[in-house]
Amino acid sequence: MFDTMTTTKIVGALCGTLLVFLLAGWASETIYKTSSGSEHNKTQAYEIAVEGEEGTEVVVDEGPAFAEVYATADVSAGEGLWRTCRACHALEAGENGTGPYLIGVVGRDVGAAEGYGYSGALTAVADVWTPENLNLFLENPKGYAPGTAMSYNGMRKIEDRANLIAYLDSLDD
Repeated sequence: MFDTMTTTKIVGALCGTLLVFLLAGWASETIYKTSSGSEHNKTQAYEIAVEGEEGTEVVVDEGPAFAEVYATADVSAGEGLWRTCRACHALEAGENGTGPYLIGVVGRDVGAAEGYGYSGALTAVADVWTPENLNLFLENPKGYAPGTAMSYNGMRKIEDRANLIAYLDSLDD
């Protein structure tokens, strides 16, 4: 079907095409290369001067303080958020699961749940589970207490954390 000459022509055509593409790439790099070597020019083509630009500080809005959000927390919304926690925690005293029981956790000493073996990382960062400490822990457990055994990634919304903590606080008088 194919003789040697046809196969040689096909291979030659492929090699020639590859050579054209390589030469085109080399030529475009040479044309668009800046005078500083292989680095591309990273400055703006033009700049617009703005009056009063010097000394302007960028203010980062961190959102409302936790105390303000916690004061208006919705307990019923926190009850809905509890569903994700109950996979590892229980609300009955002394009934530990993968994590310790959480009844009475707000205001309880850190590492004081009966019958649960803590990793020790939590007691190094806080003494009492205040709403503020719980907020920081629930936001990023591994970041707040490096070495903690809790594998939860955290709650990103401050409102969700406040609602959950309010729900846990409402369970015990």
